[in-house]
Amino acid sequence: MQLKDDLINVIIVGGGAAGFFTAINLAEQRPDLSILILERGKDVLQKVRISGGGRCNVTHAEFDPRPLTANYPRGEKELLGPFHKFMTGDTIAWFADRGVELKIEDDGRMFPVTDSSQTIIDCFLGLTDKYNIEVLTSQNVVSIKRHDNWKVVTKTDEFKCEHLVVTAGSSPKVWELMKSLDHTIVDAVPSLFTFNTVDKEITSLAGIALEAQVEIPQLKLESQGPLLITHWGFSGPAILKMSAWGALELNQSNYKFDLVINWMNHLSYEECYEMLLAKRAESKKQISNDRLYEVPKRLWSYLAEVAGLQEAAWSDCSNATLKELATLLTASVFKIDGKSTFKEEFVTAGGIDLKEVDFRTFASRKQENLYFAGEVLNIDAITGGFNFQNAWTGGWSVAQAISLKV
Repeated sequence: MQLKDDLINVIIVGGGAAGFFTAINLAEQRPDLSILILERGKDVLQKVRISGGGRCNVTHAEFDPRPLTANYPRGEKELLGPFHKFMTGDTIAWFADRGVELKIEDDGRMFPVTDSSQTIIDCFLGLTDKYNIEVLTSQNVVSIKRHDNWKVVTKTDEFKCEHLVVTAGSSPKVWELMKSLDHTIVDAVPSLFTFNTVDKEITSLAGIALEAQVEIPQLKLESQGPLLITHWGFSGPAILKMSAWGALELNQSNYKFDLVINWMNHLSYEECYEMLLAKRAESKKQISNDRLYEVPKRLWSYLAEVAGLQEAAWSDCSNATLKELATLLTASVFKIDGKSTFKEEFVTAGGIDLKEVDFRTFASRKQENLYFAGEVLNIDAITGGFNFQNAWTGGWSVAQAISLKV
């Protein structure tokens, strides 16, 4: 393909999931178009490669648009319409039609049956070859301007195109370029992360997982689900959901706050106290060796020690002592000081203001023939394949819009 001197039909800035999905869907509908992907790095699809621990969490088994949108702290309202046109079932069918079968795991996450992200990468690269989509790496875009057409300048080359698609993810440099095109950028803050605690006694219980309720009273944030104690603090879906929905408030708190954990999950303090009274009436055993039904053994020993009941028997406990234990079971307090990235995945809240995008086509409301897809927009989701589903839906929508317009 002649590139530098010719007018290219479509340039896509960003060689990730949304960029490749846009290019492939567009080329399948309009093989007559010239399509160029520009990637800043030396390799493409790097986030696809590391997603899901190298297995690629392609999407999530939620097949109703409205419940699906409930997994997006930012973008929930905007994605409802697009999800009615292309969502989970369409994603599964799309990959199946191209030789990639997906499987559903117990928690709803969906992966290739090969359990390898390379399967997705090979699918995309094979299709870009098939449709003669040009992919150039080490192309760091430094300028984007529009006159009659778009002019995209990288550190080494210049290109001209009729339609420009920006799928560069959470790139501060690209966001600055979008500012120069009159777009508003919502400042980025981390979205998916785990909590660090200074309490070394609880971190000595690393590896314990259970269903729990978590709360940050001063920020009015709460969550429920699997909780994991780690060597640095707390993780698991309950924490990750809270980090996504409370991304802005947690950033403003400088990640210093009190985390309240109800180890008994849905049980209230009053219900837990009644259970402890019944336990005292029926058991003469030592407390540390006679735990409540679902509390993990190491956690129960820790809580008994905190309450000073390691050597006590149930029959020795006063009402006041049982009330203290009920409080520990339903409202243990831990000081959080800092955060950690969730595995290798780094998701941010922030990006192009959603009011400036037409979500029927994912087109800019500020500039003609400019489109966006993926995390360049101020859209983010909880963990579980939802961020990729946003990329697939956005890429498909952009491809549909351009194919009908050119």
